[in-house]
Amino acid sequence: MQNPTEALLGFIWSAYASMQADKPQIDPRDLERSITQLLEPRVRSSMTGFEPFYIQHGPFERETMLPPPAQPPEYDLAFVLRANEQIMWPIEAKVLETPNAVASYVSDVTEQFLTCRYAPFSNSGAMLGYLLKGDADDAFAKIAQKLACELDPVPGQVERKNRVSSHSRTVPAGKAYPAAFSCYHLILEYPGLTRASVVAA
Repeated sequence: MQNPTEALLGFIWSAYASMQADKPQIDPRDLERSITQLLEPRVRSSMTGFEPFYIQHGPFERETMLPPPAQPPEYDLAFVLRANEQIMWPIEAKVLETPNAVASYVSDVTEQFLTCRYAPFSNSGAMLGYLLKGDADDAFAKIAQKLACELDPVPGQVERKNRVSSHSRTVPAGKAYPAAFSCYHLILEYPGLTRASVVAA
């Protein structure tokens, strides 16, 4: 869980490759949830079942839940540690209409991950950008500009469309959450997919 580069990111890319091969029907009315829901079983299928963690779609983070009646934060996906299911490695997903449409994506990084509301027990997490039009490198450049930081290649995965950024988080008083945080950025391209019509991935 502390070094996700090879294992966790690899499962996501395997699931994406499976979706590209399967070409499942994606609901245009709810692209983000539709794609994520289709990814989750493919991530599970890429795993052996003997890993010390499992994948879950839509788990709740109760550690940072505000007092009732507030609802706990909910992750799009998370790898959950079997030995302590309070420990999760979260993955948030956003649809990017174009490489420049990254406002909501960047907001999740700055307002959720970097405030420790997301991933309180983990020193890293991931963002998935479902890019509908344009080039992944242009999306990375825009994300780096908006975050005002470098997006570096992920060691050993230069051929994949992922990057990693390093941050210092604001840790709430009295908490021992990790302050140093790495955010992994994965751009999954879905050219031709639109919100207006049902198009195969």
